[in-house]
Amino acid sequence: MIKIKQNTYKYVYGPVPSWRLGSSLGIDLLSQKSKICTFDCIYCQLGATKTYSNQRIAYVHVDDILRELRSLPPKIPIDFITFSGRGEPTLASNLGIAVKAVKALRPDPIAIITNSSTMDRASVQEDLSLADFVIAKLDAFSAETFEAVNKPSDMIHFENVVKGLLKFRKNYNGKFALQIMFTEENKKYAGKIASLSRKIAPDEIQINTPLRSCPVPPLSEIELMDIKNHFADLNVISVYEGNKTYVEPISDSDTLKRRGKV
Repeated sequence: MIKIKQNTYKYVYGPVPSWRLGSSLGIDLLSQKSKICTFDCIYCQLGATKTYSNQRIAYVHVDDILRELRSLPPKIPIDFITFSGRGEPTLASNLGIAVKAVKALRPDPIAIITNSSTMDRASVQEDLSLADFVIAKLDAFSAETFEAVNKPSDMIHFENVVKGLLKFRKNYNGKFALQIMFTEENKKYAGKIASLSRKIAPDEIQINTPLRSCPVPPLSEIELMDIKNHFADLNVISVYEGNKTYVEPISDSDTLKRRGKV
């Protein structure tokens, strides 16, 4: 349980938005006023994407991340240190450098949550391979459903996303999960998304529905259990079944910002 409540942390925060990571300390390598993303997902808690970003740029100095981490108590209980934040973390060109630096400083395992949009790039696959746990988004089975749910940048194509997922899965030695967000827009395609998931063959599938405040209402627990039946032969769990650990933020204002509340 993370109990430090200070407002001096700009890049390190907790908890991160994933019910499968327990007491997780987040790192934001983007940390801008507006989110930096390749998508404009209909369910995004951070609101609409004002400007799409496709280039990998270093937004935050790794030394600033390390300085904040060094100020934490050395024995603070953390299940994962997770790279997430206000947008797509793989757009930070120094992601791999940051992962290596954090691993040299702390013993906690590293997780990265990605929307999968850049996983066809060799540099991104190299950076992601440094993590102990990679959680990748897959909300669609076709270009049409991809456009409807994720509303990607014009430079992001669904077939390339799938190719990136398949190639990364083949070469990655850590734990790999697919995170699927179900809404009214894609719930009828659960069987087809499940078929594509089998081809990717992740270690785990996380079935979600938007439970935080956003423009899209969540599906019910019954609806999500019906969807889960399509994944019956896979290692799958839904958000309604997840163990939700109570975690207090280390920085109230910054954590709320990354939840779209500020």
